[in-house]
Amino acid sequence: MESLEQSTRDLQRLEAKLRQLLDQVKRLREENESLQTRQESLVSERAALVAKNDEARTKVEAMIHRLKALEQM
Repeated sequence: MESLEQSTRDLQRLEAKLRQLLDQVKRLREENESLQTRQESLVSERAALVAKNDEARTKVEAMIHRLKALEQM
């Protein structure tokens, strides 16, 4: 009988560990999804900032050229 009780306890411990692993997998999947969403947002934000930076650079360069042209008058 003791062997059956031991097997039952072992099975219960195994089931508990399996539940813990499944919970951890679920949490990690949710975290991964959240991180992927955040990364997509940051990539999009970076692209917008790069575009604004390029636009500002172009405007500053145009102003410099106009100032140089005024100096030569």
